[in-house]
Amino acid sequence: MKYGKVAAGEVPGLEWARLGDTLLCWTEDDDRWPAGLALEEPAAQAPGLYLVTQVGRLFQRAHPDIPVLVDKGRYLVVGPDPERAGAVPSREDVCYRMRPLTGGTTVYRTVTPARRAPDPAVRDLVKLVDEDAYRANLQALVALGTRHSLSPAFRTAAEQARDLLHGLGYATSLVPITVGSGSSLNVVAERAGEGAEPRGRVLVTAHIDSVNAVDGPAASAPGADDNGSGAAGLLELARVFSGRRTGHDLCLILFGGEEQGLFGSRQYVKALARADRDRIRAVINMDMIGTLNTPAPTVLLEGSETSRALIDDLAAAAATYTSLAVQTSLHPFASDHVPFIDASIPAVLTIEGADRGNGNVHTANDTLAHIDYGLALEIVRMNVAAAAALAEV
Repeated sequence: MKYGKVAAGEVPGLEWARLGDTLLCWTEDDDRWPAGLALEEPAAQAPGLYLVTQVGRLFQRAHPDIPVLVDKGRYLVVGPDPERAGAVPSREDVCYRMRPLTGGTTVYRTVTPARRAPDPAVRDLVKLVDEDAYRANLQALVALGTRHSLSPAFRTAAEQARDLLHGLGYATSLVPITVGSGSSLNVVAERAGEGAEPRGRVLVTAHIDSVNAVDGPAASAPGADDNGSGAAGLLELARVFSGRRTGHDLCLILFGGEEQGLFGSRQYVKALARADRDRIRAVINMDMIGTLNTPAPTVLLEGSETSRALIDDLAAAAATYTSLAVQTSLHPFASDHVPFIDASIPAVLTIEGADRGNGNVHTANDTLAHIDYGLALEIVRMNVAAAAALAEV
């Protein structure tokens, strides 16, 4: 198989895949490779091409011997030999996924969304996002040392979040879940809208657990970015919406068991009554929103065909109310938006863009020192704006 990074557009007769600003072309018949094709670098040989989707750089950490042909952080194109490819274990719920690269695929793209006319009510809510409040909630989560789903510290984090949400006027509950042979919790906070029945439901979610995949369950796992940043973002969104009237119901969920395989979100979706499932207008999920990996603050909006309209709404909110650059992908993976998408519910992951520089997740080094509050707050503002429009403030 011959492949190359093409400097121009698609080439007739060659397979292609687009990853942001990189267009990769290939053919299994080397004789079909066009002579004189303009490339960003010389053409090369690979036994096969595979697309890897990973959390942080966990695939590269686990398989340093597999050659990386295109490195876009969350997304890689790799070229292992066939025997090596078959020996890579599937860890797609928690760490990474490797699949054959399919031609005609746009893995992700950078977009320039259209700016919409600002809604005064939405703009007022966006202005309420406060760095001091966000920072305090994130520091409190990190101070626990670990939030492993089966640890006493996780229960402390869940109870503290429940109490904070209750104090903001939400109806709150701690919902037991199973994580393997153990038990953990989801934190659920709800507030009814004031519109006419039947009302829709807008969900904002994040996982509150952390993990140290290098040193084990008992090790330090501050989880500042993964996912203290997203959990603190949810708590800040809750504060912003506190006391505000909405036409539709607002439901905020902090999931447990995400790092062990999306246990909290899978069980939440499975337990939904059909009527409640049908009322969900959108699910906005925050996971790893606090590390700046690009020159400009960037957000990746990851969903599926079911989520296209929600991706467009979030991208428009980013363009209208923030300075975020926007990337989009229809390849959902390894966060709490996936169980909703699997149930045909529109859900989108909002995550820091191009996380190629983030090698700290799932280690003791995922600390506050690596948090970029400017990026995190811009992503929170985008989510506040989109949730406000969807909930009809």
